Amino acid sequence: MLLIVGLGNPTKKYENTRHNVGFMVIDRLIDRLNPTPINKPLFKGELYKTANTLFLKPQTFMNLSGESVLAVANFYKIDRKDIIVIHDDLDLPLGVVRVKRGGSSGGHNGLKSIDKLIGNDYIRVRVGIGRPSLKDEVVKYVLSDFTKHERECLDKSIKRAMEIVLDLMENDDLSYIKNRYPLKKSVCE
Repeated sequence: MLLIVGLGNPTKKYENTRHNVGFMVIDRLIDRLNPTPINKPLFKGELYKTANTLFLKPQTFMNLSGESVLAVANFYKIDRKDIIVIHDDLDLPLGVVRVKRGGSSGGHNGLKSIDKLIGNDYIRVRVGIGRPSLKDEVVKYVLSDFTKHERECLDKSIKRAMEIVLDLMENDDLSYIKNRYPLKKSVCE
């Protein structure tokens, strides 16, 4: 069984923020695949299930995302290699979507939480959101909404991330995925 996790923050306040790109991709997957909701407080998140895949939106707020991932992974006995985490990435420009296994958190608090509780041997679908010009503005930036101008590119990024996840559900060969999608090129060009 696969566990596909989209990172974000709960509540309407954060719904359209840059930090919620993972939630946006999961929402698109749920709309397409129509999985069954599973309501268990133990999971600390919104969980949905198809025959062989779970979709999770942790409701713990970003910094504690690992608690939700750990609860679901342990309950369903999911191997860490069968976990895919979709998240925003400051180090990639808007429009760039990349995939990799493992690596550092890059300062992303949601990934730090997951790494601390389950390790880092999982697949990451990194959705670029760009970086603010000043380092001191990172927190404000990731918690801000996308501009009207950015929304068109964002929609293409979410579509690309969803396509990659759908392919990963069928084939976990990262070399195949990297060759199939031009991961260094922006989908907005």
